[in-house]
Amino acid sequence: MPRFDVISLFPAYFEPLKHHGVSRRAFDSGQLQLACWNPRDFTTDAHRTIDDRPYGGGPGMVMLAEPLERTLDAIAAARQGAARPVPPVFLFSPTGRRIDQKLAEELAQSGGATLLCARYEGVDQRLIDRRVDDEISLGDFVLSGGEIPALALLDAVSRLLPGVLGSAQSAQQDSFSNGLLDCPHYTRPEVHDGQSVPDALRSGDHARIAQWRREQSLRLTLQRRPDLLAQMLKTQSLSKQDLQFLAALGYTPQV
Repeated sequence: MPRFDVISLFPAYFEPLKHHGVSRRAFDSGQLQLACWNPRDFTTDAHRTIDDRPYGGGPGMVMLAEPLERTLDAIAAARQGAARPVPPVFLFSPTGRRIDQKLAEELAQSGGATLLCARYEGVDQRLIDRRVDDEISLGDFVLSGGEIPALALLDAVSRLLPGVLGSAQSAQQDSFSNGLLDCPHYTRPEVHDGQSVPDALRSGDHARIAQWRREQSLRLTLQRRPDLLAQMLKTQSLSKQDLQFLAALGYTPQV
């Protein structure tokens, strides 16, 4: 089962994750473990200082390396005491690679990770060089800290753990799980405000339903995320039937 150690100045951010929604099931079942560490607890001065002005001038403050080093050392000791290997350290940063479903799947099948939630203008580069294994980002925008990306990643991981969702197929059919965006979904009533549920979904023909869902996923991915199709072409994940359907929509693969 994965264990995540989160370094944050605001550990209270993570309490709701344990008590609400799908993620609560992962904690209640013991399949997901979470420990929060405040770097202020590892300072040595009376003011519990964790930041200072940047060399070279400029606005903002930078998180100090030393309190974070001590925090990481304490995490390593705690994990070793629990007979757990020391995991990779991920820093949330706008300069990092974007979080994706593949990363969530890898972490769900791993022993977890240490998640460093930076604040201010960032972290002293020497700490990053010495102790950070990878930098990751929620997207091409700037947040006040790494807590929200950490919550998003933990939620994505929790729903991939066995038994957390009502049906194992729910995660398998999510967007990105097969490389495509998910298809549209419908429920009762059969007619809402003059719009009917598509015939294929009411047919009872499982093969027809599967084909409709695949085609709708292909259509939606072409409209909104053609970059995903390009990636699937590289990995040869599109069938001949997929390519024929996309061609009918005007899609021309870029060689």
